[in-house]
Amino acid sequence: MGEKVAVVTGAGSGIGAATALALAAAGWRVVLAGRRPQALHDVASRDGGGRLQPVPTDVTDEASVKALFDGTVAAHGRVDLLFNNAGRSAPEREIDGVPLTEWQAVVAVNLTGAFLCTREAFRVMRAQQPQGGRIINNGSISAQVPRPRSAAYTATKHAISGLTKSTSLDGRPYRIACGQIDVGNAATELTQRMPRGVLQPDGAVRPEPRMAVEDVARAVVYMAGLPLEANVANLTVLATAMPYVGRG
Repeated sequence: MGEKVAVVTGAGSGIGAATALALAAAGWRVVLAGRRPQALHDVASRDGGGRLQPVPTDVTDEASVKALFDGTVAAHGRVDLLFNNAGRSAPEREIDGVPLTEWQAVVAVNLTGAFLCTREAFRVMRAQQPQGGRIINNGSISAQVPRPRSAAYTATKHAISGLTKSTSLDGRPYRIACGQIDVGNAATELTQRMPRGVLQPDGAVRPEPRMAVEDVARAVVYMAGLPLEANVANLTVLATAMPYVGRG
């Protein structure tokens, strides 16, 4: 078999961009999926080997996701890896103050988007020869414990854990492995405010440390590089000194 082919969603910045570049450096051919064409092209330009292919995609749109995977197969012949990384957050709100439109927007990207991409990747991996592939979901440590006032984000990330386990179970007959990486405080656009201070469960606002996105990328590359006979079901990588264990 020739080069392995990966699809990375949310690839225009942060963890997605760092992971795409790390996969390319490890010899993967990588399709960059995201909503912002210029951001995708900027990431692709950082790889001197020409291994990164930008494909503007809206993961909440069924037709757009199908076109992403059909196009990947047409261009590269197969899909060996999906990194379900696209996600969005929401403002801090008490649960009785969350507008339905905001809830639905978070669910659309974080959960429905991951499902649509998983469904298409599963379809391709099941049918291709050699059969199989790997799906890695970005769960966030909010898949394990919540931050205050984050009902929509936390609910979707807990749901990702269920999607991961169901995909792992249903993928067994087809050599489709599925695992989850739960990330805490990677230095991305979503965590810019953390060094200045974020709300804690006791009501205080305290600064939190962050870690480099490249450290997350290395973990994903490790998971992706295993043979399909082995799978990291769940991996947690986080800034060492962040208030996670015990949330304090």
